[in-house]
Amino acid sequence: MEQEQTQQEEALMCQSCGMPMHGGELLGSEADGNKTTEYCMYCYEAGEFKQPDITLQGMTDLCTGYMVEEGMEETAARKVLADTLPLLKRWNSTAGSIGM
Repeated sequence: MEQEQTQQEEALMCQSCGMPMHGGELLGSEADGNKTTEYCMYCYEAGEFKQPDITLQGMTDLCTGYMVEEGMEETAARKVLADTLPLLKRWNSTAGSIGM
């Protein structure tokens, strides 16, 4: 059971920006203060998106900057984000209208 929980924590990815959320310190929060495993603390706080009007392109640009700072080439970062972000809950139109 403990191994299963560890694997789930390792697999958590923010459903807005795609950032891996290892451990509980990066989890966003709901309005009631409880942690959410869907979004990171940089995207989601107190039950609301911190940047509710950001577009998919805006999120791509924002995340590209962080990935380049971490040493990834810009072209590679944009490719990873183009392949990943549209599949995440916030940007996937089939997942509902949250954040759209």
